[in-house]
Amino acid sequence: MAATYDESTPPINATAVAVDKDSKNSNTAVRWAIDHLVISNPYLILIHVRQKSNYNDGDGGESENYNVFLPFRGYCARKGIQLKEVVLDEQDVAKALLDYISTNYINNIVVGASTRNALTRRLKGLDVPSSLTKSAPEFCSVYVVHKGKMLSVRTARRPVVNSVTPPKQPPVQALPPQSPTTEQNGGENVARTPTRERTLKSGSEKLVATRERTRSAPMNLSLDNIDIQSHESGSRSSVSSARNSTADEYEFAVPVHPFGSMDISSQSLDFCTSPPKDSSRQSSKEIEAEMKRLKQELKQTMDMYSSACKEAISAKNKAKELDQWKQEEARKFEEARLAEENALAIIEMEKAKCKEAIEAAEAAQRMAEKEARRRIQAEMKAKKEAEEKNRALSALAHNDVRYRKYTIEEIEQATEKFADSMKIGEGGYGPVYKGKLDHTPVAIKVLRPDAAQGRKQFQQEVEVLSCIRYPNMVLLLGACPEYGCLVYEYMDNGSLEDRLLRRGNTPPISWRKRFKIAAEISTALLFLHQAKPEPLVHRDLKPANILLDRNYVSKISDVGLARLVPASIADEVTQYHMTSAAGTFCYIDPEYQQTGMLTTKSDVYSLGIVLLQIITARPAMALSHHVRMSIERGTFADILDPTVLDWPVEEALAFAKLALKCTELRKKDRPDLGKVIVPELNRLRDFGKNKIDGLTGHMYSSSAHSDHASDSMPYITSSEEPMNTITGEEGIKR
Repeated sequence: MAATYDESTPPINATAVAVDKDSKNSNTAVRWAIDHLVISNPYLILIHVRQKSNYNDGDGGESENYNVFLPFRGYCARKGIQLKEVVLDEQDVAKALLDYISTNYINNIVVGASTRNALTRRLKGLDVPSSLTKSAPEFCSVYVVHKGKMLSVRTARRPVVNSVTPPKQPPVQALPPQSPTTEQNGGENVARTPTRERTLKSGSEKLVATRERTRSAPMNLSLDNIDIQSHESGSRSSVSSARNSTADEYEFAVPVHPFGSMDISSQSLDFCTSPPKDSSRQSSKEIEAEMKRLKQELKQTMDMYSSACKEAISAKNKAKELDQWKQEEARKFEEARLAEENALAIIEMEKAKCKEAIEAAEAAQRMAEKEARRRIQAEMKAKKEAEEKNRALSALAHNDVRYRKYTIEEIEQATEKFADSMKIGEGGYGPVYKGKLDHTPVAIKVLRPDAAQGRKQFQQEVEVLSCIRYPNMVLLLGACPEYGCLVYEYMDNGSLEDRLLRRGNTPPISWRKRFKIAAEISTALLFLHQAKPEPLVHRDLKPANILLDRNYVSKISDVGLARLVPASIADEVTQYHMTSAAGTFCYIDPEYQQTGMLTTKSDVYSLGIVLLQIITARPAMALSHHVRMSIERGTFADILDPTVLDWPVEEALAFAKLALKCTELRKKDRPDLGKVIVPELNRLRDFGKNKIDGLTGHMYSSSAHSDHASDSMPYITSSEEPMNTITGEEGIKR
């Protein structure tokens, strides 16, 4: 049961909650008031207005009031709230609440929201929350709560001026008139109605007779009156619960009869008519015996009531536990049902996935078997062709007249015994020296002894360059096979890389010469790809392997990594698998590097990087990304080589876009060398040549060579016997 406090001393900042047995918002209103208003002052007043048409004069009203406040007592006790319960008898609920607020100076009143709709409120007038919000005193704040949330609030406009201090109860001899208001403290009902005679169901006639007999007896009647009042108070307690201290004191202070509470022991009365002393003594004993019996009955009744309350609470707790167990079991059953449904759905999905996987595996197996048969056939064909090439090369080895053979003494004499002053370069193959043989300037490349793949590259380069002649391919003059020396024609302007980077403080190359060099490189590469009887893939095309003569005619060198690819599969993506990729980082085809699938499109990727370097003179690392971003941002002119001041930006942009297409990651996305790349580069070369014709009337001295390169078909000077395929595993890096 909730704690109570003395109503004669109302708490400061009192908070009241209007409750109704039929309202669903009463519970949430009490909880909201405790959580938000009753914080520093743990006192709460619960007010229930009992309309006169809804109760009678019997005990039904008290039981009804007890049921109204019962749900809140346990909750308030757990929260440590001192509770006061008030019942007001009034037909108008709003008027009763306003009168109580004004009389007791209530600071806060909390009410639940009305359940009436707008139409009902319009027809029947304002509801209780609206009336309180409109008519409450200025010192009272009105809170309207709905479903645990504050729906509206009307705050107080001024503080309380006067505090409530009820006057002390004066000692009266008769029961004063009382208002028809009932207050409840701690679960006890005190009916303040006009005094009426109450009789007990057990022993009431005897008490009345005894009282009549002893009315004139010479004894202190105030004691009898107190006993009778105690008896009557016990009878009333058997009907309702225990009263609070304030109500009990008030009840005991008012006698049943107007003269019952007067102490006449000190009065001088006439006792002549009083009954005999023995009769009076006998009546007192009977009264005491009767009172003792009634007190015993009251004690038994209270014990029985207490036991019944405990049993009711225990039964309620058990019912609550049973309901919770039932809800928990229902929840578990629902979870189990949902889990079973989910499991069945997952099983069905897994079955479908398994079926799809089996079908996919069967299809993959069929494709693998088909690919394996095709690969076996291709390997057998390649093996047969390799055997034929080996036989042809063996026959040529005994009578090799394709290049001149020099002795080591001639090489040493030409290089002044490989003096450092004659050294003009260094590559992965070995050092390169300048010399003079047969009164002709030559470049001599010497195999380094520790080069792991040098011997294979040496043989490969001899085989390739000795069999072909092309204006834009470097000319092999001879070799010294015993010491791995290759003799080339001397190129006065060195490599394209040195000239783009202006090493040795050489002058920059004009954009016209750059367009011409690009066209010459593409036609030379096309010549290799169309070589007979088998196409050649360079695999290491880069500016360091492109040499320039005194007239800036470009020639491709270092074909030591070149590969002979069967013509039937030269342009196919999924053919000719290599065990390891060869070439120089940043120039190697990404798809060839990942899969080992070598085609002529692998050289197209390297050509694209070289073309980008020709117009930008920048390193190859991430160059295609930088050019593409500059085009998207509209800053393409800023990425061109700044040493050239008269770039034709529109033609250079077309040049760059063609180069970016060549650097696509997938081979199938790259343009065709003969149908797209060479014609476009020839157009740009002719554009630059026409610019020179219009300005100076002169033409490049090497234009005849370039025209011949673009118009003539590739050719081989040796016999038409197939050449041997020599594997080069390491790239030549300068």
